[in-house]
Amino acid sequence: MKKCILGIIFLYPMLFWAQSYQNQFVLFDVEFTYTKNDADTSTPSKSHYYVTGDKLNPNIPEDWTYPVDFRNGTVHIRIEVQEKPLGGEPTKWTLCYIPNHGQGNGYGCTSTDLYSEEGIYEKDVPMTEFWENESIIWSEGIKQMDLVIKDDSGGQGHAHKRSDFEKFFPTKVRITMVQVAKGTTYDPSLFVK
Repeated sequence: MKKCILGIIFLYPMLFWAQSYQNQFVLFDVEFTYTKNDADTSTPSKSHYYVTGDKLNPNIPEDWTYPVDFRNGTVHIRIEVQEKPLGGEPTKWTLCYIPNHGQGNGYGCTSTDLYSEEGIYEKDVPMTEFWENESIIWSEGIKQMDLVIKDDSGGQGHAHKRSDFEKFFPTKVRITMVQVAKGTTYDPSLFVK
């Protein structure tokens, strides 16, 4: 009986870890410096930083709806602003899911919070509450993420188009997105500092 109880005591944390791991995953964790030249020369779209290939977690599920429902869960967004020009200009990054197959406009985007100074900013966003989330066929997965630096004027506020672009560039950030399954709470243990 003692062996059984000891076994349960030792296995319970492992079971919790396994469930936590299966119910959330790091979509990507990138750290980069971004300059005005990077924004002007990114292709095919300006002001974009592309998370593709080895920058994107190679083990993301092909189907975000089954057997684990990430489509109706949340995304935990963490941005660490390491360097930002002085002046406190409100800035954010739009974070766009580019699917293998889309409908409607073909992609959907959420964003970081607005920030005006260096620091760490975190938030949780429901996967069903961001712009054009229904344009993604979630059962067929995503192929990349497009990160777009913007001002506080709305969807078209690309920072590289501003006459005062020096308020945004250069910048250095670390952006991490953790996908959390429906009915699960974000567990920061997957985040590596």
